[in-house]
Amino acid sequence: MNLNLEITFGNATPTSKMPVEFVERKGVGHPDSLSDRAAEELSISLCQYYMENYGRIYHHNVDKCVLVGGQAEAWFGGGKINEKIYLLLVGRAVAKIQGREVPIEKLAQDTTNDWIKKVMHHYDTEKNIEIATKIRPGSVDLVGNYDLKDEVPLANDTSFGVWYGPNTDLENVVLNIEKELNSSESKRLHPEIGEDIKVMGVRRGSHINVTIACALISYFVKDKTAYRDSKEIVKEIAEKVAARNTSLPVRIAVNTADNLEEEIYYLTVTGTSAEHGDDGQVGRGNRANGLITPFRPMTLEATAGKNPINHTGKIYNIAANKIVSAIQKEYPEIEQIYCYIVSEIGKPISQPQAVNVELFSAQNSKLQSDVESIVQEHMAELPVLWKEIVRREHSIF
Repeated sequence: MNLNLEITFGNATPTSKMPVEFVERKGVGHPDSLSDRAAEELSISLCQYYMENYGRIYHHNVDKCVLVGGQAEAWFGGGKINEKIYLLLVGRAVAKIQGREVPIEKLAQDTTNDWIKKVMHHYDTEKNIEIATKIRPGSVDLVGNYDLKDEVPLANDTSFGVWYGPNTDLENVVLNIEKELNSSESKRLHPEIGEDIKVMGVRRGSHINVTIACALISYFVKDKTAYRDSKEIVKEIAEKVAARNTSLPVRIAVNTADNLEEEIYYLTVTGTSAEHGDDGQVGRGNRANGLITPFRPMTLEATAGKNPINHTGKIYNIAANKIVSAIQKEYPEIEQIYCYIVSEIGKPISQPQAVNVELFSAQNSKLQSDVESIVQEHMAELPVLWKEIVRREHSIF
């Protein structure tokens, strides 16, 4: 197998030791995250439908989605939706097979309603969202490239994927604060905490500042005092998470745009700013590792909604993750690992145009040999990686 692999040894300052670092995560209820989720869940639904009815996955890329925010009024103890959120799913997919129509519109409706109910604990999909699709058949060249009966799928695009590891303290703090605030346990104990939670972390030297924008659900907040108490609960949860993930001092600030004297609060009816304050779009949120990290290598590729068979803009990110994780497991002493993979359209996905693994470590022949074996193993597994994606074994936003 021709991997076109380059193993390089970095000598720059690792991100964890740089004088400054920024990290952001958009929570599961952020409009951009909702758009990503809608695209990815529709792709998985299409995969399952194709497999159940025809024994194979047909060509599709439903990686374009826009969320148009609604109009709402929220007040302590209640609120109302005046205009629904409008979610438009756009893309390409095989829509007719053996003379039978693929029910794409119904799949989009059912799938989206189902996952929103699971993700948003105080959201009425019948009353609060309108779902529409504009999905057309793909171009002759891309569908033809996809359908070639080669043992290894041919790349759908000339794209690249990246990953890095291990996470810095700041990355773990930001990632895990959002996850804890949006956990089922937090919602059970504190139902006023909405799902639209954005966490921004800044490390300057050895001090971390975390700013949290957390949508509070008006129905569960009866007055100004309860609002202050809810903000304090969010802060306390975040402080506990931070203490588990770093020994550095951490300052937490919540909803800093509030002005209680001017009656300005972050109150929502449903738990997301998409009901009134913001719109969303696929690819504008978290990268495939769940974070936005300007001090790390990133790709602007929108992974959500791309087909899991041969779209390297999706699968190469996951492959890079698996490569980095395997190297970390074998060599935990390596301070920093980067992996970059780029495809060439029409070429086998297991034969990338180039792979670069950058190790922040002293060079030695055993390490190089082991890394080469790890890369070869994971690139060889690419033709069946789609099974893991359809089983939702990889979070990509």
